[in-house]
Amino acid sequence: MADSFSLHNVLDKFKLCLSDNKEVYIQYYIAGWRELVSFMNSLGSVFYFISSDVVKKIQILDNYLTDENGPQYLTIQSMVKYELDNKLVDLTKGGSHPESGCRTLLRLHRALLWLQLFLESLRTSTEESKTSALCSEAYNASLAQYHPWIIRKAAGVALCTLPGRDAFFDVMNAGSHQDVITLLGEALPQISEVYQITQDLYAKNNLLDLP
Repeated sequence: MADSFSLHNVLDKFKLCLSDNKEVYIQYYIAGWRELVSFMNSLGSVFYFISSDVVKKIQILDNYLTDENGPQYLTIQSMVKYELDNKLVDLTKGGSHPESGCRTLLRLHRALLWLQLFLESLRTSTEESKTSALCSEAYNASLAQYHPWIIRKAAGVALCTLPGRDAFFDVMNAGSHQDVITLLGEALPQISEVYQITQDLYAKNNLLDLP
């Protein structure tokens, strides 16, 4: 996974995510996530508590894409139908499919909301804004409820070490800070649409609380 990051690549991958009828291609979804992991890695180890788990989840989904049932995992919609039809999803704890595609993608889905909220707050922030506060607010509004206390505590400490706003804009490799703000304005609606389509699909199939 490349360490270099460009916000342009994130936009490109999430644009490719959606089919003409608004199905979400898993191949491009995880490609977009690989770019977002590069973004987190560009800032050092501060996001390791999230990125390390994301990398594992990406690998699980990649394995599904390349195995004999790969065509069933072309889109999130086809994956959900296939796994539910074949009882491959653990709807309660202690089942035999702890790494189902549906559960794995749900973990990425939750983390995507955190990044979406954080990047949006960065986009609308001012020079006086503290990135640690922005990121903590995004974390508390999304991922925190799914993490045990010890992870939340560690996250709180880690986020206090975040660099300033300028450093975030610099690692995005998208030109001037105004260029970054403009590009975020293009990328975030793409990410948001992918998130909302996934959210609605999971809600419709009662999959939002998979253990």
